Amino acid sequence: MKSSLFAASAALFFMAASACLAAQSNAAPTPERPLVLTEAIPTPGVQGRFDHFGFDGKNRLFVAALGNNSVEVIDISARVRDRSITGIPRPQGVVYSPEAKKLFVASSQGLLRIFDGASYNLIKEIDFHGDVDNLRYDSSTHRVYVGFGEDETGAIGIVDALTNERLPEEYILGAHPESFQLESQGPNIYVNLPDLKQIAVINRKTGAITRWPMTLEHNFPMALDEADHRLFVVTHEPARLAVFDTASGKAIAELACVQDADDVYYDASRKRIYVSGGEGYISVFQQSDPDHYALQAKVPSTLGARTSGYFGKGQKGFDRFFIAVPARADHGAEIWLYTVQD
Repeated sequence: MKSSLFAASAALFFMAASACLAAQSNAAPTPERPLVLTEAIPTPGVQGRFDHFGFDGKNRLFVAALGNNSVEVIDISARVRDRSITGIPRPQGVVYSPEAKKLFVASSQGLLRIFDGASYNLIKEIDFHGDVDNLRYDSSTHRVYVGFGEDETGAIGIVDALTNERLPEEYILGAHPESFQLESQGPNIYVNLPDLKQIAVINRKTGAITRWPMTLEHNFPMALDEADHRLFVVTHEPARLAVFDTASGKAIAELACVQDADDVYYDASRKRIYVSGGEGYISVFQQSDPDHYALQAKVPSTLGARTSGYFGKGQKGFDRFFIAVPARADHGAEIWLYTVQD
């Protein structure tokens, strides 16, 4: 009976969200909607807020359920939760190394945990002594980049995914690093430092750090268009999408966007930017050229759904955009799947 009640509740909630999308379409005729809500995957028993997403490049989505002290493993093909990795205090960043077949999970309590990618058995813990948050993986070097620390201890550290060893190389930033992005063709790492109202640019070859001052406050999410030399930074005060030229550090554009944003992604094939926020919708921006951007759509999600994931086309050629929906009194936590449309 409980499962049928949950299914009915989830179905009603999903229908309500779909109705919001339909109402938006009827109210203002527009081109094809960029994101269409197509499915909701229940994650029963998960409580509290979500943090970051990870992906194995094939079928598995990893979601840090920070408030639940777990990482939820979602089988995208089967559309089910495959596993809940429990006993991880306040998980944050999550990345997967296909070459090493390992899952790396950050914790705000200061530990980086390394799990076997098949059994999910714990392989090793590395103590960074302070708020391990965002993680990034460089497949060309098999390195996991780790954002950690507070105030003067804030830094980007590095772990070798093959040996599980922390490398001596480290970039001291003087503040806690929020989202950061790696260049794949160049040496730079771009890092949001909201406590300093800065973007730090780290040159991995020389170790030099350049700092760009911010006039907007609380710069948390970040995405990179490396081909066009553009950096996308989302701020909370005010809620803005800011675009920077990575060659000069110059601000190119500034657009109003969803409030309480936690994630931003750049869709290179469509020249789009997706911003998810707790205000209850996804801001979708269209890039007409590297210097010009416009709001394309405000796609409804739900209040509190700040965390999202976008990883390009899957194995079957379909693009999916994922939103983590926290549990509420009238329904359990879910992962919503949106189909990305041209």
